Amino acid sequence: MGTLPVPPSSEDAQVIGQEEAHDQEKQLDAGALFVLKSKGSWVHCGYHLTTSIVAPALLSLPYAFTFLGWAAGIFCLVIGAIVTFYSYNLLSLVLEHNAQLGHRHLRFRDMAHDILGPGWSRYFVGPSQFLVCYGAVVACTLLGGQCMKAVYLLSNPTGTMKLYEFVIIFGCLMLFLAQIPSFHSLRHINLVSVVLCLAYSVCTAAACIYIGSSSKGPHKDYSLKGNTQNRVFGVFNANAIIATTFGNGIIPEIQATIAPPVKGKMFKGLCLCYAVVTMTFSSVAISGYWAFGNQAEGLILNNFLDDGKPLVPKWFIFLTNLFTILQLSAVGVVYLQPTNEVLERAFVDPKSKEFSTRNVIPRLIFRSLSVVLATTIAAMLPFFGDINSVIGAFGFIPLDFILPVVFYNLTFKPSKKSPIFLLNTTIAVVFSILGVIAAIAAVRQISLDAKNYRLFANV
Repeated sequence: MGTLPVPPSSEDAQVIGQEEAHDQEKQLDAGALFVLKSKGSWVHCGYHLTTSIVAPALLSLPYAFTFLGWAAGIFCLVIGAIVTFYSYNLLSLVLEHNAQLGHRHLRFRDMAHDILGPGWSRYFVGPSQFLVCYGAVVACTLLGGQCMKAVYLLSNPTGTMKLYEFVIIFGCLMLFLAQIPSFHSLRHINLVSVVLCLAYSVCTAAACIYIGSSSKGPHKDYSLKGNTQNRVFGVFNANAIIATTFGNGIIPEIQATIAPPVKGKMFKGLCLCYAVVTMTFSSVAISGYWAFGNQAEGLILNNFLDDGKPLVPKWFIFLTNLFTILQLSAVGVVYLQPTNEVLERAFVDPKSKEFSTRNVIPRLIFRSLSVVLATTIAAMLPFFGDINSVIGAFGFIPLDFILPVVFYNLTFKPSKKSPIFLLNTTIAVVFSILGVIAAIAAVRQISLDAKNYRLFANV
């Protein structure tokens, strides 16, 4: 009678995993080999996470509060932080578990392929992630152009330059940054990005407090605007804004940059990231809504001007916009990495050296083309924010709120009566419903704004 095999201990599994990972490295495609190099520390991981989450989208949080009010706004902000921190940790645990077993997943679609099946990977997770990430690149390019135009008009109110010209200028900066070879190579840029996001958050909060405390500020009105229907859709729109602000969509790719063994490193990186999230999100959301109430605009920086007249010193607005523009370029290039990985996999030879002529030429051509296309879309569709809301509802919410808890339940198979299974199932159901309603609200907003849409509009 045969004996049952003894399962390996966690230490043995880790050693086996490292050996198999080394063997797998020899068989990696060019995208994984060159773009997703596994050389970083948990600190570098923290920089990448912070840049991908603490982005200028947080400057829309006071606007989200205008649909929710004080109590609901703070509640939704706290819930968003708790659920995403929890979900990202679950995703990390699944990745670590598979890495210990010798199946290290470097991409979101690889996880989905092994856990959900090839159909889910090919037709939902892969396309959703690509749309979310490339949509973020377009949105960063558009917002960068808008911030540049705001600075230009502040210094030259009668200037004739159009928005699309500033979008093209920002696109040229992105064109240069896109050539940085790997995700790991961005670690120093993303360290600067962390400093920049702290800088413009402090500047924004300080400006809001200054305006709110002075006679220059508007009358503070915290009532909810609109009829019942608009208020209901406003609540879901606000939740979509908050969910998108906390969104990431590239946790596996960020964890792929960590040098093995990966155990515990992602948690440290997330703690670093969420320390910055707590400081920036809360300060901007609360100070912005306190200062402007239900008059807070979609980008709180726009509230610093009253009929073209600055409510704070011009140099302060210049500085805040400069910090925002520079960090947008870092955020854009981070979200360009999944596209770069796909392009490298398709057009670069993993058997040739990374910087051989055979690989450098197609890398330069196709990365440049992807940035040119994103810049063109941003210049053509200055209302892309409405479209991005739909992408966020269909992409960020599933990738960041739903799939992590599903992956955990399917991988570790906790008892259906256990608290963690019930909690994960509740999160999946609640955010699935929220995602559908948020998508409906986003499509409704597009239909309301469609009459104002014009290609290359100077808005």
